[in-house]
Amino acid sequence: MTHPAAVEVAVRAQAELGEGPTWDTAAARLIWVDILGRRVHTYDPATGRRTVRTTEQHVGAAKPRAGGGLVLNLQDGIGLVDPDGSLRMAHREAVPGRRANDAAVAPDGSLWAGTMRYDEAPGGGTLARLTADGTYTTVLADVAVSNGTGWSPEGRLMYYVDSPTRRIDVFDHDPGSGRISGRRTLAEVEDGAGFPDGLTVDADGCVWVALWDGGAVRRYTPDGRLDRVVELPVPRGTACAFGGTGLTDLYVTTARTGLTAPHPLAGSVLVVPDAGKGLAQPAYGG
Repeated sequence: MTHPAAVEVAVRAQAELGEGPTWDTAAARLIWVDILGRRVHTYDPATGRRTVRTTEQHVGAAKPRAGGGLVLNLQDGIGLVDPDGSLRMAHREAVPGRRANDAAVAPDGSLWAGTMRYDEAPGGGTLARLTADGTYTTVLADVAVSNGTGWSPEGRLMYYVDSPTRRIDVFDHDPGSGRISGRRTLAEVEDGAGFPDGLTVDADGCVWVALWDGGAVRRYTPDGRLDRVVELPVPRGTACAFGGTGLTDLYVTTARTGLTAPHPLAGSVLVVPDAGKGLAQPAYGG
């Protein structure tokens, strides 16, 4: 089951809590964040060029916007970075003791943004949807640690992780309205194997999930069967995404927070070349 993949270093870094790798198709670059370091990073694998933007708040995720710029899942709400670099808030909702976490853009261009309490208290987090016209709706209001979210190739299924449950759940998803229903378990990570964190869906409809404290990325088939395990050199993989030419390289963000003796690569962005075939990720706004 374990796949002897060649795991390489894409970006050597010491991010406290690296998260949310996203391939920006229009710019041919990887976007990722250091949540606790308050930084948004970009990386161009063709040239090696990197950029860093510092934010005033903890930043859970950064995704490309249609027409340029970024949408940020921030501690106090959702921010929009315009092409000129200026930041404005699209939705503000500051809750004491709560911060932003992972986010994803749905096939219709809406942003699905997760939150969690710093103490990870059950029910303290949410999953909300921000449409292209700025309409904000709380979709799930009883979450502990809102994490990976992704959609099947045809958009009819949505996969979701609330990490302490150890489950990858699946919903029926209406691409027209964005409504979800019929929550059920796709797969459950066994005790001792870590906690499911960020995820991505490939062109075959399989779900790849990074395991926090599991030192691996797993691939599950649409029927919930585990069919591949890629071992990482660090214990805390946080999220994964396909990118690069042809969307065949799997990028994995990692973390060093909470580790008493972190591995030298903890906090770096790793890459598994030719791991599979990913799906082009939509930009926020359609």
